[in-house]
Amino acid sequence: MTVTNIKQDEFKKEVLESSGLVMVDFYAEWCGPCKMTGPIIDQLAEEIKDMRFVKVNVDENPDLSTTYSVFSIPSFVIFKDGQIISQFAGAMSKEGFLAKLNEVRK
Repeated sequence: MTVTNIKQDEFKKEVLESSGLVMVDFYAEWCGPCKMTGPIIDQLAEEIKDMRFVKVNVDENPDLSTTYSVFSIPSFVIFKDGQIISQFAGAMSKEGFLAKLNEVRK
């Protein structure tokens, strides 16, 4: 699968009303760590078939950032059937992401 960029008006349908696992990547175009993690998230989206991956630009969607307490970027929120099951922030290696994702995929 590919990573989908979504806006606030799509969030409900794409994340909250979605069944299964969805990882939301809150990022900004100007953010150095976000640029480093972007390709890793793209790889994970291709490799992990039982989870959807979406990106939300915090500059274009400030209300979502506030709603989900995104105070630093990149921030990641994992939803299962529309409910938050994990939230973490900061750049990490692919192995780090896999460890976090494997915890919620059990």
